[in-house]
Amino acid sequence: MCGIAGFVDPGAPAGAREEAVLRMCSAMIHRGPDDSGIASAGPATIGMRRLAIFDPANGHQPMTTPDGRHTLVFNGAIYNFRALQAELESAGWAFRTRCDTEVLLAALAQWGEGALPRLRGMYAFALWDSAEESLFAARDPFGIKPLYFSREGDRLLFASEVTALVASGAKGAEIDPVAVADYLAWLAVPAPRTIYRGILSLQPGECLRFRRGKLDVRAAWTFRSIPDDAAPCASREEFVRGLRGHLDDAIRAHMIADVPVGAFLSGGLDSAVVAGLMSRAAGSPLRTFSIGFEEDSFSEAGDAEASARHFGAVHHTRIVTGAEVARDLDRFISACDQPTGDGVNTYYASQTAQAGGVKVALSGLGGDELFGGYPSFRTVPALARRLPLWRSLPAPLRSLLADSLGLGGTRARKLSDFLRNAGDPHELAALQRRVFSEGRRRAMLAPDVVAQIEGSAPFHPRLAAMRGDVGDDDLFSLVSAWEMRTYMADVLLRDSDVMSMRHSLELRVPFVDRPLVEWLWRQPARFREDRDRPKSALAEATADILPPGMAGRRKRGFTLPFPVWMRRELRPFLEDTFTPSSIGRSGLFSARPIQALWRGFVSGAGGREWSRVWSLAVLIAFVNLKRPGQPALGNPAR
Repeated sequence: MCGIAGFVDPGAPAGAREEAVLRMCSAMIHRGPDDSGIASAGPATIGMRRLAIFDPANGHQPMTTPDGRHTLVFNGAIYNFRALQAELESAGWAFRTRCDTEVLLAALAQWGEGALPRLRGMYAFALWDSAEESLFAARDPFGIKPLYFSREGDRLLFASEVTALVASGAKGAEIDPVAVADYLAWLAVPAPRTIYRGILSLQPGECLRFRRGKLDVRAAWTFRSIPDDAAPCASREEFVRGLRGHLDDAIRAHMIADVPVGAFLSGGLDSAVVAGLMSRAAGSPLRTFSIGFEEDSFSEAGDAEASARHFGAVHHTRIVTGAEVARDLDRFISACDQPTGDGVNTYYASQTAQAGGVKVALSGLGGDELFGGYPSFRTVPALARRLPLWRSLPAPLRSLLADSLGLGGTRARKLSDFLRNAGDPHELAALQRRVFSEGRRRAMLAPDVVAQIEGSAPFHPRLAAMRGDVGDDDLFSLVSAWEMRTYMADVLLRDSDVMSMRHSLELRVPFVDRPLVEWLWRQPARFREDRDRPKSALAEATADILPPGMAGRRKRGFTLPFPVWMRRELRPFLEDTFTPSSIGRSGLFSARPIQALWRGFVSGAGGREWSRVWSLAVLIAFVNLKRPGQPALGNPAR
């Protein structure tokens, strides 16, 4: 696990490139406090900060093949590296270390891009080929690990964090107004765009090649690319047995490390499955970590502690207070690589795990997306079945009904959004994660920002790609794919990476495991779909290890009592953020509708709007902290 960075520019002196890469690596020291390195070859300089997980005494990066041709920087973990090493040894490779980095380097040198389908793990890496003078970079299929880049002519910069690219001094920090508009719609800036103009994100499952000024970006893994080599189960019973086998295998793979490994544990099913299977596989008591709150109606600390006792785990509970969050807000917003309406929970859970003596922690993230835990798995199919009837109504009547719903509460407005805009299941799935409707979003933006998004469709930027990748005949799988490619990738995984690495903790997500996902994708969706008992297949597959009553318990995860704190300890921050001067400082927002939203929440009329109010406050605070128009520090290469 590392932070990686690089600078390719044939017109730049090596010393200037190295200064820029060292600045990027210094900005990511939290991602890799154990080691650092830098290497230059031809027009390229690459560097890293290392968090040592495998073979801590060795594995220094950048790592170069014996012939000097290929040099690698790598962020992540390859769980099947031992099997790959055996295969490569039979092909004549000799290894000096016991770490996955050397195996990945040999695999890429041996098989080129053909190595990607062989990798099991989370990764973002960059490989420099001195013979071809080309850079090859790739990101894992689900976007667990990030990779950002900026290309200008024959120059390319890349890094594990957006802020590191800005720290290079070769890239400005100008806020992108279109990205701000995207955030208001989706709770995060969807890849490939980032909050900064001219800085892009490699999307999940993509790879890039940069050679002599030419950039080629393409998808290396898609849902359509999943091999059709898994035999479909004939019955629910067979499916449940097969699922258990794949879960056991995923947990064992994700527990491989040469440092202490623990687990996040809430009171819900997903984290209990992970912790329970880990306890079965571990040779010693598992260390588990949870956060709780003084507000009992929000806290799952008691349920988490009961689960830990059932597993025989050594459990650590951290009580997080509103006063503590208020005190840490500046630190939290500064830690955000991009604005987010989420992430505070993972910030404190990761801090707790790191203080508890582990360098790796496993999380239950991904269980909802794979096994139908979100309301979208029920609302989208239900609405999709009614779309033909709705579309058969005269257009004036449809408009009148949508308008009347739009005057109601949050749920009614969401339904109005569906009825007004969606014409097929993909559009429904896109809209169901929208935070602010198109009308409300435009009202909160300054007129010149609205002008920049004029004519844009109200749907998610991934709509066209998803239509090409996922069919609409299986609505459960369609919703699952949308949740994985949008909310999971752009919010949950991104925040998990940023907040865990902020505390030098490697966070692993065994549900987001390529062999498990590919096997599930080739099974009949009806075995996962259960409208009456969401995630029942997961509960049945692990019934022998779960605490009594766990299968029927409502999942909340690490849910924080924001509605309470926002009226108490966090209120001074919110009052300051929502003043006219604060809202207007960037020139991106319109004060009146934003203040109306805040006043509605404070009065109690907008009680269910708390998440929208909070995500908006973080956006404004982030933008004010990273004000647009900040000049670049100059091009150190010229």
